[in-house]
Amino acid sequence: MKSKVYFTKKITPEKMVEMYKVMGRELKGNIAVKVHSGEVGNQNFLRPQFMKDIIDYVDGTVVECNTAYEGKRNTTKAHWETMKEHGWSEMFKVDIMDENEDIKIPVRGGKILDKNYVGKNLENYDSLLVLSHFKGHPMGGYGGALKNISIGIASSKGKAYIHGGGTFEDMFKADHDSFLISMADSAKSIMDYEKDNIAFINVMCNMSVDCDCCAVAEDPKIKDIGILSSLDPVALDQACVDLVYNSEDEGKKDLIERIESRNGLLTIKAASEIGIGSREYEIIDIDK
Repeated sequence: MKSKVYFTKKITPEKMVEMYKVMGRELKGNIAVKVHSGEVGNQNFLRPQFMKDIIDYVDGTVVECNTAYEGKRNTTKAHWETMKEHGWSEMFKVDIMDENEDIKIPVRGGKILDKNYVGKNLENYDSLLVLSHFKGHPMGGYGGALKNISIGIASSKGKAYIHGGGTFEDMFKADHDSFLISMADSAKSIMDYEKDNIAFINVMCNMSVDCDCCAVAEDPKIKDIGILSSLDPVALDQACVDLVYNSEDEGKKDLIERIESRNGLLTIKAASEIGIGSREYEIIDIDK
């Protein structure tokens, strides 16, 4: 059975709420809303003003974890300063989930990892809404839903572990494909942890070849495409990739080159093989 992926070409705060509703899963209890806080200096990340309607609708807490590399989000103090500078903490309840410590959760059926390290405060939430900015990435090829629940929810220590392909050695010298597969493994740990208490929205705008984690990022060359949502992060990311490839915009070639040169589709492939979701999907255009 094909997974359902919902689509609208209208990129507005109001449509974010509609794209959540059409999935038919009402998240319950204390809801964590995973966003990307944006590295200081980055011009492309999705602003809190755009996210306000959907975060208010679910009465969620914005959650993030510290990074494992240089920047303005690699310590809790610096990350809180970034949250304030970018307006997140002014508009929402915010939780840096590995502020105090992390916890180890199992990876069942992974290809490389058998455990994942995430922010301890994840334990405080009943449900997880994952709001992802789909774009390129210097290492992963692309960033979407799978990256947002793997690297994104991993603690600073966990990020190093995933990058290192299951070791804490120099994370940027690890085998590249092992990093990509480890992202799929760690994403599975989150899917198993949340069970049916998780939903995903990907926003396809400001699609630079670089991630929102880059302080100095390339400007987007491909035109905005729309918003997609699904309960299946594999189908969701695959649909976004396919929309890029099928776009008539000539500006797509840089983003495609970034995805292919980093072997980015390997994460989607590995995620489907370990049972996170399906690469087969049905697009439901809610504008029609």
